[in-house]
Amino acid sequence: MSAIEVHRYNRLSILLHWLTALLFVAVYATIELREIFPKGSVPREAMKSAHFMLGLSIFALAWLRVAGRLVWPAPRVEPPPARWQRFLAGATHIGLYLLMFGMPLAGWLILSAEGKPIPYFGLTLPPLVGPNEVLAERVEELHELGGTIGYFLIGLHTLAALVHHYLLRDFVLARMLPARL
Repeated sequence: MSAIEVHRYNRLSILLHWLTALLFVAVYATIELREIFPKGSVPREAMKSAHFMLGLSIFALAWLRVAGRLVWPAPRVEPPPARWQRFLAGATHIGLYLLMFGMPLAGWLILSAEGKPIPYFGLTLPPLVGPNEVLAERVEELHELGGTIGYFLIGLHTLAALVHHYLLRDFVLARMLPARL
């Protein structure tokens, strides 16, 4: 890397980014790992419950991230990327934010429509709708599709950061890394 100054995100934005990334890993891990346990078993239900709570935590963090972005705009990129790169980055970020807001709401809606409790770390959140099995099934299909799209978006975001760092050797990734790294 050259002597160009790296314009970093602020510390809170960096913390929220990496905390969100860890929560995404945990959300996907819990829903995938539940499959190793028999249906109706205590460990499987615990995995599902953890999936719901962690997903809702992403929802809460997404609001903090948006508020932080309003207070602290994204730092400029040096050297400036090509227009097509800015477009793809913007589209991917919009997709990730839609994921952070839409998926937890869909999960909450599914549980509500199934007439199940909505757990959140010792609390039970209110249902968004009354029991409606048809609605639950339709939203669950969309939720599963969103999960698949999420794998793609997260992978694309990660791949782009690594390409910028290792192939283009610019400072795009460095903006989101803690200052000590």
